[in-house]
Amino acid sequence: MTCSDYFYRLLARRDYSAYELSQKAKEKGFEPNEIAEALEELQSQDYQSDTRFVESMITSYQGKYGKAVIKRKCREKGISADVFEQIWESQTEGEETGELDALKAKVMRKYKIDNFQIRDPKIKAKIWSYLQYRGFNPSEILSQWQQEEDEAVE
Repeated sequence: MTCSDYFYRLLARRDYSAYELSQKAKEKGFEPNEIAEALEELQSQDYQSDTRFVESMITSYQGKYGKAVIKRKCREKGISADVFEQIWESQTEGEETGELDALKAKVMRKYKIDNFQIRDPKIKAKIWSYLQYRGFNPSEILSQWQQEEDEAVE
């Protein structure tokens, strides 16, 4: 089996980054120059694309996780930070407010709160860790939600 054939078999199931494909080929024992040629062939035919891979990662993780977690997952797959930032900006134009509204509703429902003027430190700590674990910046988000509520009251 050639390296190209191996890559075709892998890509038939799901998308891989170029880094992931090269790592898998090295594990199989293919030569580095053979790997490079096969990757170049796949990319010229548009069978493998790191930008498409990042777009699908962003799409699948965006509702569940924040930018930091998605970026880390892409870095683990061998995607450069510049490529990620460029695709993130193009994909999330105007979508961020809808995502934050959905996250706000989810947090309010999960922790049974009506507003974000939270007095109980336990609940605030739970919300803080919930947001942080998912890659969101809790201080920015909570202050933004508090400002929105203050504006709504006025």
